[in-house]
Amino acid sequence: MGKAVSKGLKYRAEVLLKEFPEKYGKSFEKNKLALNELELGLSKTNRNVLAGYIVRLAEKAEKEKV
Repeated sequence: MGKAVSKGLKYRAEVLLKEFPEKYGKSFEKNKLALNELELGLSKTNRNVLAGYIVRLAEKAEKEKV
């Protein structure tokens, strides 16, 4: 079996979260819409995986602050 999130998508998620922290957060739907606005040329599946991984990163960052 393959990995759930590829290294390339993880890297993109980390960069996007650092560049636009106000645009992304813990809402999958809002992240998905924000990714559509950027027109990164992602497939529907990759966009959803990326939006979900951004949610995980945002939750992890919030836990580390506390």
